[in-house]
Amino acid sequence: MANTASARKRIRQTEKRTVRNRARRSRVRTFLRKVEQAIAEGDKSVAQEALKAAQPELQRAATKGVLHRNTVARKLSRLSSRIKGIGAAASA
Repeated sequence: MANTASARKRIRQTEKRTVRNRARRSRVRTFLRKVEQAIAEGDKSVAQEALKAAQPELQRAATKGVLHRNTVARKLSRLSSRIKGIGAAASA
């Protein structure tokens, strides 16, 4: 257990930050799930709208340090390429 006042304060800060980060990560996952669902259904316009809604959430998570910025860039890139592929797969 923490003995000093500064260590006790650090514990309080960590708990607050953990709760905040967990909520933010959960929110990001929800947005990603909506994009994945739209891609699975094969609806390109809905998937594009879902990605447009998810993008600021992912960027915010990167800014706040919840996710690494390269992770966010990779996820956005892969999702957008999969969305582009929806129309190509249907016409081919």
